Amino acid sequence: MKDCVRPLCRLRRERSFPLGWHRSVLTGGRTSAKSYLLRERRLMTPRKSRGFSLLELMIVIAIGLIMASVTSMALMPLFKKNHVDQAYDLTLSVLRTYRNQAITKYTRFIVTFPTASSINVQEWDFPPPGGVAPAPQQVMTYALPQDVQFAVQAGFPDPGPDGLDTGSTAVYAQYNCAILEGGEPCLIFYPDGSAQDDANVPGHFNYGIFYLSRSGDLYSSRAINVWGTTGRIRGWRLYDVSGANTWEQQ
Repeated sequence: MKDCVRPLCRLRRERSFPLGWHRSVLTGGRTSAKSYLLRERRLMTPRKSRGFSLLELMIVIAIGLIMASVTSMALMPLFKKNHVDQAYDLTLSVLRTYRNQAITKYTRFIVTFPTASSINVQEWDFPPPGGVAPAPQQVMTYALPQDVQFAVQAGFPDPGPDGLDTGSTAVYAQYNCAILEGGEPCLIFYPDGSAQDDANVPGHFNYGIFYLSRSGDLYSSRAINVWGTTGRIRGWRLYDVSGANTWEQQ
């Protein structure tokens, strides 16, 4: 005898499927158990698991763009200040580096300012005994950040730092280099650490002062001066002190 009667076995199988399945079987429908269950699961899938709508995605992108623009506006003054700091640090570093190299290598370095945003350095060896000094050799040209220049602005105090000038000339040297640089301001660092011009060997002790500024931002201005006899290099920044513009040493 078989384990179960045919109608009872069929009834047991029908109970393992959702309501309505046995009707399809009994009525001769072609729906399979697998396709029926898949259809039921799709109908029961929550809406939120189907992904973002186009409107939701556009709202998120708009919020991100607004936050980015606000952040950029807030950081812009910091970026501009950083450019002035970079120009100041670069100029200070170039002057100190080649003064030190003149001492350690027992040679001369010529520092000039060919444009309002560049510094040029040449090496100039001493002449041999009874001979003529060789022509200067190009070493390096340095560029300032684009929005910072060697420049002066209305409001610079007179006299300038250490009382060396009147605060009216962006690149100032007591003596210009008439022989090598066509009368342009320059400093020549010697092995004794001094800064001189090109009048002779040695030349005149030559002090200089160089102003760095960003247009429209008076109190971002910096200054660097060099004392001829010792080659001492000092940096300055402009402040409003009790209503008076004042250079303070950095």
